[in-house]
Amino acid sequence: MNRLGEEIEKTAWGPRRAAIIGGLWLLLLLCLPASGPAAEAAAGKAGPRLLTLAEALAIAAANNRDIEKARAFMAWTEGKYLEERAAALPKLTAIGSLSQDRDEGQKILGPAMTKWNQRGLAQISLTQPLFTWGQVSAAIRAAKVGLQSADEQLRVYQQAAGRDVSAAFYDVLLAREMQALAVQNLEQKKRHREEAQRKYQSGVATDYDVLAAEVSLENARPEAIRSDNAIRTARERLRFLLALEGEEIDATGNLEAQPGPGLSYEAAFALACRKRPDLADLRYRIGIYQEQVVLAASQDKPRLDLKGAYGWKSLEQKDAYGDGPAWDVGVQLSYPFFDGLRTKGRVIQADSDLKRARIDEAKQIDAIALETRSAVNALQESGEIVRALGGAVTQAERLLAMAEKGYALGVKTRLEVEDAELNLRQAKSSLSRARRDLLVARVNLDWVTGVLGEKEP
Repeated sequence: MNRLGEEIEKTAWGPRRAAIIGGLWLLLLLCLPASGPAAEAAAGKAGPRLLTLAEALAIAAANNRDIEKARAFMAWTEGKYLEERAAALPKLTAIGSLSQDRDEGQKILGPAMTKWNQRGLAQISLTQPLFTWGQVSAAIRAAKVGLQSADEQLRVYQQAAGRDVSAAFYDVLLAREMQALAVQNLEQKKRHREEAQRKYQSGVATDYDVLAAEVSLENARPEAIRSDNAIRTARERLRFLLALEGEEIDATGNLEAQPGPGLSYEAAFALACRKRPDLADLRYRIGIYQEQVVLAASQDKPRLDLKGAYGWKSLEQKDAYGDGPAWDVGVQLSYPFFDGLRTKGRVIQADSDLKRARIDEAKQIDAIALETRSAVNALQESGEIVRALGGAVTQAERLLAMAEKGYALGVKTRLEVEDAELNLRQAKSSLSRARRDLLVARVNLDWVTGVLGEKEP
């Protein structure tokens, strides 16, 4: 700008015009969009997107990768159902052809028969199964059960996503509370150092006291740094589960949770046996395998089909031509009474698949019983811990206040103050973790019993 002004002043325009043009240049620079590090810093002040638990669950239901995969599988099962249902519906085929031929072997019928022939055909053929020994109906029933199985698989992924997102959400809240405790501890250490320095200057403390306060302050810094990193890690995990790319998110809320009466093991296990989507999916799969046994057994049985065709045919020779409508209709019976024992082998395989599915069902019920027992015990344990820690924080705060006041008056030692600080920090962190565990235990019990997402979070 200075150089440009000097160039203008050297011209015949004069100082006034130079000032006017310089002002125009300055106005143009101010109107240009901001760029560079300052602009990027200003753009980055928006902060992360704050989400409640309900909003996070709604985003997961729409964006979670596993849920999207389950929806894609549902589309596949719908296509499979249409494919199997087509076997019971009429099949219409349009056929058109035009051909020429010459057969020297027919010259014994006369010289004219050795000439070329031209044939034309245009028709629509119909095939309709009448009796298939249960093949078509079993395939359709299996496809319908497959649709129900796909619905249950979608519920499996939806509930798993709800469980994981809820736990990740509470982990973010816990990490924030742990960071707050770390910052409070760091600030308290700073106050202790300032107090030690003030006493040292007054002659009532030694350089040992000042050095001890400084060491304690430096030891508190790593915990604050780790707490910051824990928050970032928890946010990233939540963002990963929500499948939000290129967007910073944060959780809003608190870990307030009060213990209450929960389900007994017997009631929870009975509810899980009725509601668990993975168990329902296994039972639907057993239904599919049962239909596959019927399908395999019907492969060497008779079947009856209706076949017909209607169209127009033409035949042209050297000295003759004829055309006109043509139709035919009839019933066709097919009976593959021996196929080299292939059908028997398929039946054995289908029976084996059915038995393995039933074993998987029994195994899954045993696993659900163990999961239910663990979930009920975890809920009871976390509730008891929250009750036990309810008054510990208040008492630890009073103890620290008394220790700090006594230290300021010279009747308490620094060791007593540090013990009180440690007790308070442990009580607060233990209570926060216990509340987080209580909330997660409730979510986990809802998942174990198969009712997660069927009520308000």
